[in-house]
Amino acid sequence: MKQVSTKESIYKITSDHPELVAIMAELGFRDITLPGMLQTVGRVMTLEKGSKVKGVPMSRIKEVLSERGFELVNV
Repeated sequence: MKQVSTKESIYKITSDHPELVAIMAELGFRDITLPGMLQTVGRVMTLEKGSKVKGVPMSRIKEVLSERGFELVNV
C-alpha cells in the first residue's frame, strides 16, 4: 500500500500521487480541481484541516483511500 501522511500538505501528497486528485474530488474536496487551488491553498492545507473544513470525517477518508490502495499515516 502507498502511504499518505495526514500531516503533509495536499499539494505534496497529490504531487507524489496524482491519482489522489480525482479520489479527493469524489470525497467532497471539489475545489481541488479548480485551476490554481493546489498551488495556493493546497500548499498549506492538510488532510486533517481539509476534513474539518469540508465536513468529511477522517474515518471516511481513511476508508476510501484504503479501498484505493492507500494507507493513512500520522492519523
